[in-house]
Amino acid sequence: MNRNVIITCAVTGAGDTVGKHPGVPVTPEQVAEAAVSAAQAGAAVVHIHVRDPETGQGSRDVELFARAVELVRASDTDVVINLTAGMGGAWFPSEEDPALPGPGTDNIGPLERLAHVDRLRPEICSLDCGTMNFGDNEIYISTPDFLRTMAAQLQAWGVKPEMEVFDLGQVWMANQLIREGLIDSPPLFQICLGIPWGAPADADSMIAMRNALPPGANWAGFGIGRMEMPMVAQAVLLGGNVRVGLEDNLYLDKGVLASNAELVGRAVEIIERLGARVVGPDEARQQLGLRTSG
Repeated sequence: MNRNVIITCAVTGAGDTVGKHPGVPVTPEQVAEAAVSAAQAGAAVVHIHVRDPETGQGSRDVELFARAVELVRASDTDVVINLTAGMGGAWFPSEEDPALPGPGTDNIGPLERLAHVDRLRPEICSLDCGTMNFGDNEIYISTPDFLRTMAAQLQAWGVKPEMEVFDLGQVWMANQLIREGLIDSPPLFQICLGIPWGAPADADSMIAMRNALPPGANWAGFGIGRMEMPMVAQAVLLGGNVRVGLEDNLYLDKGVLASNAELVGRAVEIIERLGARVVGPDEARQQLGLRTSG
């Protein structure tokens, strides 16, 4: 069991959730406000996506990231910033010719996916460790050579990659990056459960993936939807840290829409009732081996 737990709050994501919940952050100002409120509720780390303010859809616009991050950094609330680097991997096969991209495709090269990370140099950014079916018609593309290129660049910048793993094959790939010297010690993993069509959000999946991690790795886990809070408890009991937030789940209770701060507060309650404690950003930085943010 982990007695000193880091909470990450993923405040908005890029999914089609804006029409399902009026409180999902859309503008950079809303994203920053959500990040600060999550930190004040107990999150040591905030995981940040941005959205197009006009459409509400996920975006990789560097200026939107810059505005959100600048507002968080200018606040009087300390928090570790973790930027997504997962945008730009979407491929929707064309119905007319599956070899061609269809509507919604946004697929770019590995270094372009890091443009906002280069500019803002967060302490952490995500690294999605494999190609997978994402829902029923989208393919998320993240090839081994793309991952090597991104990992090497992040290593040069001193940004800690949070290796997001959605199944055992992706853990295998992440471990290969470590063996090749592209990931500095201690490595950081995020076990992502319940996303169609990765590993399901259940105890067996989390245990299997946890058991495949290398010795000394830091890790957190989460489940989406109604499995968000059960996976909080499961991760703590298995020795990990946790993630909650509106990226992963919109509800505090059945039929009750949540805020990011409320989801963090619920996670704090679960952690403390299990007999553990929630750590702050400075302790999280020490545990994760992070550099000082710039």
